[in-house]
Amino acid sequence: MKIRTGIQKTGKIIVLLVFCVFTVFPFIWMVLSALKTKAEIMDVSAFFPAEFQWKNFYEVIFNSPLLKYVVNSLYVSAFTLLIQIVTGAMIAYAIVFMKFKGKKILFAVIMGTYMLPTAATYIPSYIILANGGLLNTYTGLIISGCVSIFGIFLLRQAFMQVPAGMIEAARIDGANHWQILWRVVCPMTKSSFITMGLMNFITCYNNYMWPSLITDSDSKMLVSQGLRKFFIEGGAYGTEWPLVMAGSAIIVLPLLILFAFTQKWFINGIGGDTGMKG
Repeated sequence: MKIRTGIQKTGKIIVLLVFCVFTVFPFIWMVLSALKTKAEIMDVSAFFPAEFQWKNFYEVIFNSPLLKYVVNSLYVSAFTLLIQIVTGAMIAYAIVFMKFKGKKILFAVIMGTYMLPTAATYIPSYIILANGGLLNTYTGLIISGCVSIFGIFLLRQAFMQVPAGMIEAARIDGANHWQILWRVVCPMTKSSFITMGLMNFITCYNNYMWPSLITDSDSKMLVSQGLRKFFIEGGAYGTEWPLVMAGSAIIVLPLLILFAFTQKWFINGIGGDTGMKG
């Protein structure tokens, strides 16, 4: 029995190690490619560089606008996420804890919009921003993503696990809806907020198609646009793949740092633990 248990544990460890290797390998390959010469990248037999080309990172950091693109993406993603958290939490709270006619219909309509192809919203959204003079602006990028349907759904599911007695007790103590939401419900569902925040931040940070449609100024570009235009699409570096890989590694770094600080709550949220206390 003990031998069988040991074999099962060993098998699970091996499977997990294999998955880890496949998951981490693209990033390792990207970093190693950033430290190679162009000839070494084209040589498929050379996995490790003959000599680390740290000058590739120096070139990208100090002689290209990449850091500007990273700052742009962090700025837009942070403000977009902040608004998404506020709007998502308020809508989810209203659907779960408030009583009004048509609540189920409202939720059905909200979730119905989630089924729309993203491309179907581009033209009306573009027209709205154009009429408001918000094309090629940070404001246009931020408000066009100020509501997250995924976030509303995730927070609604988390809020439904909050005991009704806690809400009633807060109302008896004189708390209004705003106080109940941010002082009672939000702390009890922290993992779901962090899960929503991390996933939406990554989505916004990596967004390419929509920002490409409404921004054409180099100073307003996000990382995906800038990487393609400046490094790949006939830009300053053309097909200098070592510099492209170095830029890609730098772009991924903020997301890795963010995940390192939030992985505990993110895993809890993904696993169905909303972080509810009490």
